[in-house]
Amino acid sequence: MAGHSLLAVIGSSILAFVFIVGIRVRKTRRREMVNAGDPFVTGKVQNGWESDGSGGPDVIVVGAGVAGSALAYTLGKDGRRVHVIERDLTEPDRIVGELLQPGGYLKLVELGLEDCVEEIDAQRVFGYALFKDGRNTKLAYPLEKFHSDVAGRSFHHGRFIQRMREKAASLPNVQLEQGTVTSLLEENGTVKGVIYKNKAGDEFKAFAPLTIVCDGCFSNLRKSLCSPKVDIPSSFVGLILENCQLPFPNHGHVILADPSPILFYPISSSEVRCLVDVPGQKVPSVANGEMTSYLKTLVAPQLPEQLQDAFIKAIDKGNIRTMANRSMPAAPHPTPGALLMGDAFNMRHPLTGGGMTVALSDIVVLNNLLKPLRDLHDAPSLCNYLESFYTLRKPVASTINTLAGALYKVFSASPDQARNEMRQACFDYLSLGGVFSNGPVSLLSGLNPRPLSLVAHFFAVAIFGVGRLLLPFPSPKRMWIGARLISGASGIIFPIIKAEGVRQMFFPATVPAYYRTPPPIDAAVGQK
Repeated sequence: MAGHSLLAVIGSSILAFVFIVGIRVRKTRRREMVNAGDPFVTGKVQNGWESDGSGGPDVIVVGAGVAGSALAYTLGKDGRRVHVIERDLTEPDRIVGELLQPGGYLKLVELGLEDCVEEIDAQRVFGYALFKDGRNTKLAYPLEKFHSDVAGRSFHHGRFIQRMREKAASLPNVQLEQGTVTSLLEENGTVKGVIYKNKAGDEFKAFAPLTIVCDGCFSNLRKSLCSPKVDIPSSFVGLILENCQLPFPNHGHVILADPSPILFYPISSSEVRCLVDVPGQKVPSVANGEMTSYLKTLVAPQLPEQLQDAFIKAIDKGNIRTMANRSMPAAPHPTPGALLMGDAFNMRHPLTGGGMTVALSDIVVLNNLLKPLRDLHDAPSLCNYLESFYTLRKPVASTINTLAGALYKVFSASPDQARNEMRQACFDYLSLGGVFSNGPVSLLSGLNPRPLSLVAHFFAVAIFGVGRLLLPFPSPKRMWIGARLISGASGIIFPIIKAEGVRQMFFPATVPAYYRTPPPIDAAVGQK
């Protein structure tokens, strides 16, 4: 008996030793994977919903940028099982998506993600400063009625994205996986899931009742879900100015330069982002020195003197980045089992920094529609119900989209005298302050995105411009320029409104989809 007891003790000791060594090996391996650039090694595949007997995911989210990460967290917080597939989970490095308007920050708060702008050296932004021909005017966000924490935020895009991903991955029912989605899985016109390749290059199929595509401006999946009409009006040339003091701290700066605007805004406590807009689809070459010459000879002399030295130093440092500016109206094909969101769905010129506000607002709308639903498997009924999403999002999204497109055209120089009069009128109108600046800035900030207010202020600027021309004494030439100014203003804004959809933008309550209700079974579940 004693021998048997001794053998049992020895055997137990060996098993305990093996168990402890196994744990240490797994921890070491986990650290190696994190250090190798995969920060989301959470063990959810082994311990999460994939192996707990509850079945597969409720929703597949393609892409983990601003829209994908925020959506995954929001749906996961509501108890849904979410599988996020992102092409690259390392920290992204982009020159846009760095300024969140106050309206976007309010949506972040509504989604419970406001802490994602903390611990990343994000800077509070309280408004804009506008510069033209040696004059300047400060435009403050109308924040008096809001909590003291409400303001714009500017930051390094990649740091913000990683915070969002970490927040989503902290939920036990959200699985983030690095992989490239190559196609949607369709059966009889219904999307059943996706085909993707994981980090190792192995191909897999993933299935879910609902697939939401948020794979960004370069989306390779949008063609089957919408009619993409992508326009590239210009490109941004990006620089970072170090240890540079802006003329108006904690404000975005817009220089109405020739041929188009130049932006400055802080992205950390010691760095300022500069974005130089270059019209057209062709930019000077960085490699052969054309870009350096362009920035030093054409752009630098137009900047406020306080910024010129730091701007030249940034050029000499050599880290010059370029990115095409895309705009694309939302033109969805309602498809059972699938939905588009983010830049894959809708883009606008980034001049006004409204992209993240639109994406976060869309997530709030979609989440409110999905909340009463527990079962997403009836794809045709769900698709019919979610058509209301496209209408409910319109007033906010269309206002921000239209403002971005119109403001870019108004702020750009032109050989047409009437267009230049409109540009000057816009600067002078905003310089008046009071209601003349608060109204447009509340639209720009996403705090009051009302289409009728946008149109009213836009044509108020045009009429103000005509008044400047006709006073004190009108002449036939000035009257002709004034008529062309009104015509030019109409030619700027009406095509954008038409592309956005007049009925959905201004009269959404007349669209039948506005009144769609949840499928009867799910409605009953929601009431319980």
